[in-house]
Amino acid sequence: MAQVVRGVIARAKGAPVEVVPVVVPDPGPGEAVVRVQACGVCHTDLHYREGGINDEFPFLLGHEAAGVVESVGEGVEDLAPGDFVVLNWRAVCGRCRACKRGRPWYCFATHNAKQKMTLEDGTELSPALGIGAFAEKTLVAAGQCTKVDPAASPAAAGLLGCGVMAGLGAAINTGQVGRGDSVAVIGCGGVGNAAVVGSRLAGAGTIIAVDVDDRKLATAQRLGATHTVNSRAVDPVEAIRGLTGGNGADVVIEAVGRPETYRQAFYARDLAGTVVLVGVPTPEMTLELPLLDVFGRGGALKSSWYGDCLPERDFPMLIDLYLQGRLDLDAFVSETIPLDGVEEAFARMQRGEVLRSVVVF
Repeated sequence: MAQVVRGVIARAKGAPVEVVPVVVPDPGPGEAVVRVQACGVCHTDLHYREGGINDEFPFLLGHEAAGVVESVGEGVEDLAPGDFVVLNWRAVCGRCRACKRGRPWYCFATHNAKQKMTLEDGTELSPALGIGAFAEKTLVAAGQCTKVDPAASPAAAGLLGCGVMAGLGAAINTGQVGRGDSVAVIGCGGVGNAAVVGSRLAGAGTIIAVDVDDRKLATAQRLGATHTVNSRAVDPVEAIRGLTGGNGADVVIEAVGRPETYRQAFYARDLAGTVVLVGVPTPEMTLELPLLDVFGRGGALKSSWYGDCLPERDFPMLIDLYLQGRLDLDAFVSETIPLDGVEEAFARMQRGEVLRSVVVF
């Protein structure tokens, strides 16, 4: 039997979110119903509300979540009721050309639940990133459930579902930061500060945090940055070069997603260095660079989508590091809030007052 739970929806572009009854069907083949325990408030949810992703309103928001599997559908063999899981929006298919080449983190055919959650009048909801976890329970594809150690705090573990994984992975997976490397991170919100943490985990020797907000820079320093640069006060390219012997950083991670900060990242890297774009641009943005500079500076220009993560590989490993005290995921939880606090959390996020607000059920 379908269940009716409370969930947060965005009914129209720019309209305040609402807490409404949501109908969650029983899981079909390859699907699972998860009782959500915690879900982070991510910028992507705000992008959905503002119509920045697509116009398939109404949206069931929330995607950065952890919870307990309640039931599974036919054919689900590696997941059972009672399993503690982090939800992911990259359920790999195992059959596409990327998966067959041994690069499943690039899977070209990721999938979601086939059934739709609805409003009580039957209106179909579009779940954010195929998850929709600002709800007491949600329906997902079984492959979107990654089992991790249940000793982890749900509020902390759920952050691996999106922003923290994006930043950690940008440093470790995409940027392949190595021992002794110099790294600059431009933009120190939740994703950027996760890149700082990832760089520290990878053994970087110099970690330069760049932002226009001294509060975010202070947080970056607490999380492992060795130097901070307020780019309102100084030229960040010259500052990064000055902190790296005049050369530029081995890896520069751009966590803003704007042409001007990408240009800074491009010119702040060392010759043959790597630029990683993990900040999300908007569709109208364009970038112009002298082609001779692209050629002459060598190295690599990469984009990092979800930190190039493989959830079944990365989530359990990172949770183990968290439980060992080597990865402070709790530091990213600025506050816990009830389900009806999402709209106010969006405002605090826009003002730069939090790394993550987390809805706890």
